[in-house]
Amino acid sequence: MMVKRGVTKGLCAVLAASAVLSGCGVSRRGELEGAYSFEERDGMSEAQGELACLPFFAEHLCVPAGDTEADLSISAEAGALFDISRAEVIYSKNALEQMYPASTTKIMTALIAIEEGNLEDTVTVTEAAVITEAGATLCGIKPGDRLTLMDLLYGLMLPSGNDAANAIAVHMSGSVEAFAERMNERARRLGATGTHFMNPSGLHDENHYTTAYDLYLMFNEALKYPLFREIIGIQSYTAGYTDAEGNPVSKTWNVGNWYQKGDRQPPEGVTVLGGKTGTTQAAGNCLVMGNADASGDEYISIVMKAAGRPALYDNMSNIIAKIVN
Repeated sequence: MMVKRGVTKGLCAVLAASAVLSGCGVSRRGELEGAYSFEERDGMSEAQGELACLPFFAEHLCVPAGDTEADLSISAEAGALFDISRAEVIYSKNALEQMYPASTTKIMTALIAIEEGNLEDTVTVTEAAVITEAGATLCGIKPGDRLTLMDLLYGLMLPSGNDAANAIAVHMSGSVEAFAERMNERARRLGATGTHFMNPSGLHDENHYTTAYDLYLMFNEALKYPLFREIIGIQSYTAGYTDAEGNPVSKTWNVGNWYQKGDRQPPEGVTVLGGKTGTTQAAGNCLVMGNADASGDEYISIVMKAAGRPALYDNMSNIIAKIVN
C-alpha cells in the first residue's frame, strides 16, 4: 500500500502539540529543555527527515528515529520491537509505513470497550453480527443471542470474532460506522495519526489502515488495563449465554497465537504475555505481542505483512530474539 503523503507532517504537529499539552519534553529537573517555535522546528523536521520531530512527543514512549540496521532474517514488510520498560526502540523496519492491519484492528476495539463500556451489560446481538465474507473469522454468535460485553471481549480477541466486533460496535455506538469514528478519535488522542479505521474488525477496506508504530501506541495503552492482559494471556474461555429463544448456550473460544498454543516456542529467556493476530489477503499475516524477559522487563513486538503463517512466526521469533541477544 502506498504511504499517504502529509501523514508524517500531521504526526509531527500532533506530537509537538502533545508535548506542550502533556508536559512531555520537560526535563527531570522540571525545567523546559528548550522553549521553541513549532514553526521553526517544523521546518527543521522536514530538513532532517520524516521522523526528526518524533522525540518531542513524550519521554515515556518509544520513538523510532528511522529504520535500524537491515536484518535479512526479517522478511516481513514491517516489524518492530519496543522496550517499554526503558522506552527504547530495539528494532524498527518501516514502522511508519501505512499498511492494512487485518484483525490487529481489534486491539483498538477492545481498548475502547474496556475504557468506556460497562462490561456487565447484557448485549443483544443484532443482524450487524452476520458476516458473510469468505474466510472471515467468527466466534459463532447469532442475532438474538444475549451475552455480556465481557463475554464479547473474549469472543473478539481469542477466536478473533468479526461478529463479536460488530456486536460490540452496535451496542456501544449504535452502528459500526459510528464506532469506527470513535476508534479514529481515540487513535488521534494516542498520537496514532497514521491510522484510519472503517470498521471494528479489520475486514479489508482500502481506507482502513495503520502503521506498526501506531499499533505499538494502541497496544501499549491497552496493556495498562489488567483485564486486557488477562484476555490476551489465556488459552481458552467458555462463555455461557442464551440464544434468541432463551435456550442456554455454552461456547468455548481458543486462542490462535502459535506461541500460546504451544505450536511454536519463543527464544530462550523470552516469555510471551499474549497478543493479537491478523490475516487477510491484502494485509498478509500480522501479529502484535507483549513479551517479557527473565528480569520482568516488558516489550512490544510487531510483524506486519508476512508471507504466510510459518513466515509470520519465523519473523516474530527473529525479532523477539533481539530481547536477549
